[in-house]
Amino acid sequence: MIEIGSFIKLQRTKKGMTLGELADGIVSVSYLSKIENLKTQASPEIIQLLCNKLGINVDKSKEPIIKEKCDQWFSMLFEVNDKEDIIVTYKELQELMDTNISDYILLFEIHKIRYYLLIGETSQAYNKMEELNEMSDDFDNIHKFYWFKYRGNYYSVKEDYSNALEMYNQAETLFKFTNLEEHEIADVYYLLAVTHSKLRNTLESIDFANKALEVYMKQYNFVRCAQCHNILGISYRRIRMYEKAIKNYNLALHLGELNNNKAIIQLTNQNLGHLYSVKGDSEEAIKHYLEVLNDSEVSPSSRLTTLASSVSEYYQAGRYEEAKETIHIAFELMKELKEETHRLSHYTIHIYHHLLNEEWGKFENVMVNELLPYLKKTKDYANIIIFSSLLADFFEKRQRYKDAAKYYKVVNFAYRQIANI
Repeated sequence: MIEIGSFIKLQRTKKGMTLGELADGIVSVSYLSKIENLKTQASPEIIQLLCNKLGINVDKSKEPIIKEKCDQWFSMLFEVNDKEDIIVTYKELQELMDTNISDYILLFEIHKIRYYLLIGETSQAYNKMEELNEMSDDFDNIHKFYWFKYRGNYYSVKEDYSNALEMYNQAETLFKFTNLEEHEIADVYYLLAVTHSKLRNTLESIDFANKALEVYMKQYNFVRCAQCHNILGISYRRIRMYEKAIKNYNLALHLGELNNNKAIIQLTNQNLGHLYSVKGDSEEAIKHYLEVLNDSEVSPSSRLTTLASSVSEYYQAGRYEEAKETIHIAFELMKELKEETHRLSHYTIHIYHHLLNEEWGKFENVMVNELLPYLKKTKDYANIIIFSSLLADFFEKRQRYKDAAKYYKVVNFAYRQIANI
């Protein structure tokens, strides 16, 4: 439950009112500041006057309606739903929250972080986090759980996986202090598995994926089961247990086909493509990438990721004309997508474009001044290895041995970082 002072401050700032404008004719500015910062407890009469000025009903007569609508909207944010339905429900709920005092107001505001991320408004999600940060010390445990979880979601979208991991770990510590449903706990386990996977913490990723899988199997949530099998496939591939990796990918494919879930089928083919790429089987890798690209229902985001992977594979296989054709398709798609959420794919496409067109200066500039600093910032050591090796090989072929040695050292350093994680 939100304190009345915090509620008044929240509503005042949302309406763009200053302390002086709200306090005028009711209390002094300093007294209102104390109310908002929970330094004093105002009388019911003053609270009524302040709420009247804010246009807010204080009798809580609509609390049952608000609770029902919140439960509906929170559930929509958790599962995959139509964005238009989510937006319509949000607007209905916002109207209720704007005119009523509710125990759900703070939980509603925290869930807005998740909402903005779902509709692709990452800057608004950040602004909401900044706004709520001032009152986060007063959150109860259930507020803190969603606060940490959704901040983790934000950092994941921004590909800042170290901060995302910290947030998800904080959410996990609150399990014993909150009465969470089992699917909420499993979701955090799943997010931890994904984030550890992004950071190449392979054993931790396997551990959390299995924890999540255990719950999802009991709940017959086959889509989530398939996603966990994909994470396990990635993890086993990284430690070169290829048969176990392929077994998990095949289980994921089977579950995806069973549920006619194109997203799962596409993701699994993308991962199988990468596995065969690592094994040096370019033809099998490209075969799986084409399974994704030939699906007319593939999302633009997944298509771009697969196009980037295909370009790299075509280049490594010496199939340069096909690489150029794929880059052309990718450039057209990139016009529709925000670079900030597909940065690695953007860099990959541009790098191979420069290589194939013998634009050596541009290639070197993007690699040295943009891509590698970005990967270093996000601590993406696996891709540091891949692209530093590419750059070192580029320098070596041009007899720039000092530069080549420098980036081979970067490769060795990145290997050590992965070994020490």
